[in-house]
Amino acid sequence: MVKVLFVCLGNICRSPMAEAIMRDLIEKEGFSGKISVDSAGTGSWHIGNPPHKGTLKKLAEYNISTEGLVARQFSEKDFDEYDYIVGMDESNIRNIYEMTGKPEAPKIIRLLDLTEAKKDVPDPYYTGDFQETYDLVSEGCQVLLEKIKSEM
Repeated sequence: MVKVLFVCLGNICRSPMAEAIMRDLIEKEGFSGKISVDSAGTGSWHIGNPPHKGTLKKLAEYNISTEGLVARQFSEKDFDEYDYIVGMDESNIRNIYEMTGKPEAPKIIRLLDLTEAKKDVPDPYYTGDFQETYDLVSEGCQVLLEKIKSEM
């Protein structure tokens, strides 16, 4: 089983959105049971909370399930458990490096580095633009899934 962990700052906007989108793609493409997905935040502010209402609303617009999404904090043990640790922006990547003590580990990637965009996924908690985040995360998840499938 290939295990993917999406990471953002608080685990209420971008990373749970990525988790939900990726789960949806995996199910639609028949890879359930072969790829598992989770999400976490580098900060502890929202532990135990559901995703942000903007994230829930945007995912509902696309009929993507948010069942089981609850914020948790990234931990050093996640490094050993997951095959891919996918940060949403450069700040998340730096935090992951610091928290794991594994700078430059190949399994730690920034989501949009896999796409032509090659930039950070903006945090809609601050921008308010959940559509832009959804579009970028969707593109990144599709490219990541193709990468994983090609390596299976």
